[in-house]
Amino acid sequence: MKARVHVMLKDGVLDPQGEAVRHALGALGFDGVGGVRQGKVIDLEIAATDAAAAEAEVRAMCEKLLANTVIERYDIEIG
Repeated sequence: MKARVHVMLKDGVLDPQGEAVRHALGALGFDGVGGVRQGKVIDLEIAATDAAAAEAEVRAMCEKLLANTVIERYDIEIG
C-alpha cells in the first residue's frame, strides 16, 4: 500500500527557505507572490493490508521521525 506524507512548518513558524523562494521569484519578475511556505513530501510503500492500519503506522513514523511535531504539521494520504 502506498502512503504520501506532506510535512509543512506550522503557521507562525519562520520559514527562511520559503522567504528566499519568494524573494527570488520577485527578482525574476513574479511580483504578485505575497508569501511562500516550503515543505517536503515523503512517499512510502507500506506492507499494511488495510488503510486504517497503514495510516496508524505512518502516523507513528511521523511522530517518531518524519516530522518535528514541535514546529511542523503533517498530512497523510493513503492510496
